[in-house]
Amino acid sequence: MFDYDAELARHHERLLEALDIRPGDRVLDIGCGTGRTTRDAARAASPGSALGIDVSGPMLARARRQAATEGLRNVDFVQGDAQAHPFPPEYFSVGVSRFGTMFFSDPVVAFANIGRALRPGARFVQLVWQAADRQEWHTAIRAALAGGHVSSASASTADDPFTLADPDVVAEVLTSAGFTAVDVVDVREPVRYGPDADRARAAVLQLRMAKEWLADLDAASTERALDRLSATLDAHDTGDGVWFDSRAWLVGARRR
Repeated sequence: MFDYDAELARHHERLLEALDIRPGDRVLDIGCGTGRTTRDAARAASPGSALGIDVSGPMLARARRQAATEGLRNVDFVQGDAQAHPFPPEYFSVGVSRFGTMFFSDPVVAFANIGRALRPGARFVQLVWQAADRQEWHTAIRAALAGGHVSSASASTADDPFTLADPDVVAEVLTSAGFTAVDVVDVREPVRYGPDADRARAAVLQLRMAKEWLADLDAASTERALDRLSATLDAHDTGDGVWFDSRAWLVGARRR
């Protein structure tokens, strides 16, 4: 399983700072993955609580195991789609998402459903990716694996991590969904793909985007693509990990 926590460690710290969780808060984490944000929120909110929701059973299983290992009793996880999940109304005082909100089939419906779970005036803070051409991790790895080849794989809108890349679109969607005081801050932090180039290569090849870019290549083209990938990762190996530049939006809003 790809280690998104290691990849997004710098972004994670920026998100926690912006959340400013207080003791007694009830935190809702959207697209929680393996639950690091949820667990950290639970610690900060104690004696409050944190709930993480995600569609991935394997990721949630890891999240639950890690929470048990850490002895956290004020955290819970549920498998489901936040766009339609029946959250308790007006229950949570803080909402958060670390790159977990870009994949909804109907963003306005999804954010409205999340909003109904938040108390009036509750804060909702999320990180979303800026445009693809501002992500070195995307452009450099795609150039290595796809080269000049255009894959026949066609990702649906729900699979596109850049659907909220336009801050005007983000503001319009959140406002339509019942949020106010939308604030968008530019965040530039690197992402880490592994402690060295060999392990970074293994990690990259677990990603759906990498599998799609390689899917239509013949054996010889695949070998050349993997050689290019290795060279790219070697070039980004700092001796303290393999890092790529990235740009995100830190989006804050309040439920009306």
